[in-house]
Amino acid sequence: MRHLLLLALASATVNAQAADTSRARRDSTQRLEGVAVSAIRAPDHAPVFATTLDAPAIQRRAFGQDVPLLLQGTTSLTSYAETGNNWGYSYIRLRGIDQSRINISLDGIPLNDPEDQVLYFADFPDLANSLRSIQVQRGVGTSAPGTASYGGSINLQTTPFAATAKGTESELQFGSFLSQRASVAYATGLTGSGFAMTTRASALRSAGYRRHSGTEGRSAFVSLGWVGNRDVLKVTALTGTFEDTLAYIGATRAELAADDRANVLRSDETDRFNERVLALSHTGDRGTATFSNTLYRIAASGNYDVCIALCDQTVPAGADLWNFHLDFVWYGATSVVSLGRGATRLTTGVNANNYSRDHYAYERPNLATLLYLNTGHKRDASMFTKVERDVGRVTLFGDVQMRTALFRYTPDANAGLAPSSMSWSFLNPKVGATLRLRPQWIAYASYGVNHREPARSDMLAGFDNLDTTNAAFVGPLRRLNPERVHDAEGGVRRRGARWELDANVFAMEFRDEILPIGQLSYIGTPLRTNVPSSWRRGVETDFSARPAERVRLGFNATMMRARIARFTDDATGTTYQDVPPLLTPEFTSTQSVSIDATRALSLDATGRFVGNSRLTNTDDPALSLPSQYTFDVAMRWTFGKVGVTALINNAGNARRFASGHASGGEARYYVLPPRNGQLLVRLKA
Repeated sequence: MRHLLLLALASATVNAQAADTSRARRDSTQRLEGVAVSAIRAPDHAPVFATTLDAPAIQRRAFGQDVPLLLQGTTSLTSYAETGNNWGYSYIRLRGIDQSRINISLDGIPLNDPEDQVLYFADFPDLANSLRSIQVQRGVGTSAPGTASYGGSINLQTTPFAATAKGTESELQFGSFLSQRASVAYATGLTGSGFAMTTRASALRSAGYRRHSGTEGRSAFVSLGWVGNRDVLKVTALTGTFEDTLAYIGATRAELAADDRANVLRSDETDRFNERVLALSHTGDRGTATFSNTLYRIAASGNYDVCIALCDQTVPAGADLWNFHLDFVWYGATSVVSLGRGATRLTTGVNANNYSRDHYAYERPNLATLLYLNTGHKRDASMFTKVERDVGRVTLFGDVQMRTALFRYTPDANAGLAPSSMSWSFLNPKVGATLRLRPQWIAYASYGVNHREPARSDMLAGFDNLDTTNAAFVGPLRRLNPERVHDAEGGVRRRGARWELDANVFAMEFRDEILPIGQLSYIGTPLRTNVPSSWRRGVETDFSARPAERVRLGFNATMMRARIARFTDDATGTTYQDVPPLLTPEFTSTQSVSIDATRALSLDATGRFVGNSRLTNTDDPALSLPSQYTFDVAMRWTFGKVGVTALINNAGNARRFASGHASGGEARYYVLPPRNGQLLVRLKA
């Protein structure tokens, strides 16, 4: 009996040591995999107001919705979907600043389209299902590859291929508006030879809340590679295919009174796109230095149909439609090196990319005769260096980015125009300091400057093609100036076992801000213009607490005042002074309660308030987006390897609007769907 007991104890000790070794190896490879992400993210002691969602937080929030809707409730962030559902074209605003001016990256790879400077999350259905963490920074933040952070930055980190335990996870989801989603993920775990792989495939579809706003999407993700003692080689592939019936124009109050699901676009105005990301990276650890080198290729192709002429629901399907095509290829490389010795830490990175996108169109039903073909080319190169130095209880930060960009427009062969180009060079410096007040408290202050060039649609005044009929109206490519922001921030931060707090004040002063005017172009893109001087100032708080072991409370709020010193409405020639910028509410807040009733059952309730805002920059109260308050309720049951989540969106059945725009002097709204539900089943094997 004694021998059996000793043998059992020895076996348990060996198993525990093996588990500890395996866990340590996973932690080490996970850290190595994240070198490129860590280089651009703000650490918790940085003088930056940032929110980081880890894997458990993402899984608790996620039920297949697009990333902008997943991030709802994050401090100073608002989002909406055109369809009124969780899938489809969805958009983010940070501090009231639109998505084209937010730096977005994936594993350190810039994702903002170089021409549009925006990422269409709809092209990657179910992307959140392959994310390990998300960090949202506000303001100029820390330097990153790609277009400079203006309203903030969102950087995404994918599921680590080597640190994910072996197994399979399947999800099946059903919900309101005929919503359905299925996904399956598999990970090999780290093998003895150092090989590992994780992969996921998803498919989803929905009828949408608004009339004929159905969506259908498919996506796949693969991350595989080899792990050595001090090196990681990894290949990452992400692809998404998305089709929908367009709903980019809102509905007036009169249209909604007749049909609260109104969609004025026709059922034959459709959209279909595919986007692909392929990356090869090598990461190494050399003791005091870590580095990462990544080569990437991003490509997309697709087309959409827009009614140009009569735009009447009674016109036969396929008539009066222009079929617009967009095809691009984007090659790039990014490298980062981090050094640490004693009280000083340094990170430097470079990024260079080359982009080309064809724009062409046909008039249905004649798809044999090309109406035009023009091409936009863009080259971008940037370098950043970040330095931290500890001096007693103070940590000093310095961060500078140098960036150059060149845009070249090649017109259609029959346009009667010569090619034209524009180039920009920017220096974006940032400085800051943190002071350790107590073991759990720090105070910080920072100041930074960022510049950003106009997007293609800004330079072309919303047109997709230039020729002799509109070139004089548009003028030269330099019709809009680059914009510049000076951002001063300061705050306090507490981290503790029972409660955490971030409190931040900011003052953003803009020169030549490129602001949307509230109207859409004939192809549905926002029209924008320069305003010489504007500002945004506010206070942000983010508080969380655990008053009991099984209870979590959360509260955040943003109080902000924003003004445009002088705005001239091109349509009327009227000049307005000291007016608020559009879609910039003065107050937003989120409240949440999470209760783990038992080990198998948990309950979440989240309320969100968004204050009223204007739909144009003219301060016209008739063109306003009313305030809204909604709350969602989720219940989760876990039975061994089976998990079931029931979610009720807009549980209070608020009849409000998620966002809007102006058209022809009327307010048009994207309606918030009434009470609706989702049921999600997860199975691990």
